[in-house]
Amino acid sequence: MGEVDPAFVQAIEHRPRLKPIEVADDIPVIDLSSVLNPPDHNTTQQIFTRIGAACETWGFFQVVNHGVPAELRRKVEAVAKKFFDGSSEEKRKVKRDEVNPMGYYESEHTKNVRDWKEVFDFVVHDPSQIPASHEPDDKELRILTNQWPQFPAEFREACEDYAREVEKLAYKLLELISMSLGLSANLLNGYFKDQTSFIRLNHYPPCPFPHLALGVGHHKDAGGLTVLAQDDVGGLEVRRKSDREWIPVKPTPDAYIINVGDIIQVWSNEKYESVEHRVVVNSTKERFSIPFFFNPANYTMVKPLDELVNEKNPAKYREYNWGKFLATRSRSDFKKRDVENIQIYHFRVSAN
Repeated sequence: MGEVDPAFVQAIEHRPRLKPIEVADDIPVIDLSSVLNPPDHNTTQQIFTRIGAACETWGFFQVVNHGVPAELRRKVEAVAKKFFDGSSEEKRKVKRDEVNPMGYYESEHTKNVRDWKEVFDFVVHDPSQIPASHEPDDKELRILTNQWPQFPAEFREACEDYAREVEKLAYKLLELISMSLGLSANLLNGYFKDQTSFIRLNHYPPCPFPHLALGVGHHKDAGGLTVLAQDDVGGLEVRRKSDREWIPVKPTPDAYIINVGDIIQVWSNEKYESVEHRVVVNSTKERFSIPFFFNPANYTMVKPLDELVNEKNPAKYREYNWGKFLATRSRSDFKKRDVENIQIYHFRVSAN
């Protein structure tokens, strides 16, 4: 990522120190083997009940025996390391821009001191479409296409093979979450026909100021589900709903960390909550993680599901268009770094 900018050092020295609570990891670890090989009705009910409890209590859970081949994960981790270890010149060849946000970028320390990382993004379905702008009357679509580096040579193949397998897991999790809400398993699947999902390869280099800097600042995920692979270094922290303390998520070998995003919070009419999380950095070890952001089609209108709304539980959100929401967030990333991104609470119905 280059030399440490003196302006960055001066900025972070005035940041408050991070104080995550030191506790055991209570985030549930759920074994999916019984719902995959082959599924059993009674066991499936137990699993989606556990998933529902985890979504209500934490907004997060981990899954093991999930069906994603370990060798594919190892392969994509290996090519990611080769790519990030490569020259700045090669990485800049696939650098993202305002026209196409897919590709490589690194944190700009003097503008955004939260993030100590470099990233490569690619869409799961290439090409994908999102609105060209956030303006309500603008019907033009922007085409997102992947930029693949020439080195390492196996980069694209590894990423595409991995994406197909994690997508299968994401659909299975979506079905289990749907059932946990008392809905049919495939009720939500149709929203993802022309999905805008993407995968991010994160590299967090060792940071000389781990007690002052963050790998990623606290945030919530805007989409449907996030399926995260993290290495054994760890660093992910979740804000516990019960007391607002930051809880470290201990790495579990070959597990995936799952969290519900804002869209599921809206669909469930707040039965499930999208929870804040962040990433802390390490002074001696680099860290890699691979989140899969499972997002619906750009034309999806997001609102509380009719099946979960009644007189006693009225809709808590106004309807919004996912594509326009996404376009607004993307525009803010490039144009308004000092302005807060649009959030789902902007669509929340007033309690008064």
